Amino acid sequence: MPTSVLIEVGEGNLREGVNSFLRSILEKKMLDALLVPLELPSGGMTAPALVSDPAMLGNANPLAPIMTVSTARLASSLTKVAASQRKVGVVLRPCELRALIELIKLKQASRENLVFIGVDCYGTCSVKDYNRLCQETPAPAEELLKRVKSGDESLLRDACRVCEYPAPINADIAIGLIGTDTGKGFLVRADSAEGESVLEGLGLKPGVAVPEKEREKAVAELAASRTKNKNELYSRFEVETTGVDNLLSVFSACVNCHNCRVACPLCYCRECFFDSATFDWEAEKYLGWAEKRGAVRLPADSLLFHLTRLNHMATSCVGCGLCQEACPNDVPVFPIFRKVGEELQKMFGYVPGRSLEDELPLSVFREEELGEVGES
Repeated sequence: MPTSVLIEVGEGNLREGVNSFLRSILEKKMLDALLVPLELPSGGMTAPALVSDPAMLGNANPLAPIMTVSTARLASSLTKVAASQRKVGVVLRPCELRALIELIKLKQASRENLVFIGVDCYGTCSVKDYNRLCQETPAPAEELLKRVKSGDESLLRDACRVCEYPAPINADIAIGLIGTDTGKGFLVRADSAEGESVLEGLGLKPGVAVPEKEREKAVAELAASRTKNKNELYSRFEVETTGVDNLLSVFSACVNCHNCRVACPLCYCRECFFDSATFDWEAEKYLGWAEKRGAVRLPADSLLFHLTRLNHMATSCVGCGLCQEACPNDVPVFPIFRKVGEELQKMFGYVPGRSLEDELPLSVFREEELGEVGES
């Protein structure tokens, strides 16, 4: 049975309690560095940083309800060329952890010497809403936790309101907030031998009764609520996106900036097909199209770009929603990609990020798959 410890926090300071736990990991040299969000000097906003000095963790804010970049992409950058020779702890939200599992299977990151520290996530805000929240309160993370627990999810991004995985999967160490009284403490649980080793090295042993059953119930209830939200979101977009004409209409505001591709943790090609010379046409070609149709929209091929990207990464989409956050024209790429991705994942019985042992659906062939398509 996993080792679970309830860590009390002084004066209800949840952030400092979590930071103190992380700081002790570096102080006792259980790990050599931590990849964790640090608050920027301007205050409020955070940016992921690789920290080796325990004193720097005073500025850490792993609970900040904002995700400007997927930490999975950063862990990939750290380990893709060569695995770390020293142990690095990576603090990840559930969707980031699932994305990193997919990247490891895609040979875009290495699991070697990485320790996954997963943190329960009630959801994140847009940059604009988070900045406003920071102006309203000195403790934005705690404030958002309080609001979401009371049923107010108005500040959450669409992707977070429909996320069915608020608790980390495949973490070595899980930091539990859901189902616990976060004004008094938080749960720390070792979910692997590596995690057990870290907790033992810190001298953390089960003592106070840990509310594991309450947590499991609370996680299940939150997941059920988010599933309901997801179904409502899908129903709103299903009619609008059926058929080529409707898709063209939905993507009409796309300017081919490719921000969605850059933000996506699962898009990893060194050179995107759409950045290649394949789509460089001479002026006469465009004029010829214009003469045939009466007019040709520029930039061209925006719908083709989205359909191709969807074809490349749909089976591994974890629903982080960063694609939509990156869009300057508010094109609703998230519900479209998530819906198509989920249908494709169901077809193969695949859950992205569930396990390193699950083979990528499109990398293996099984004779019994898709029997209803074509001849049986």
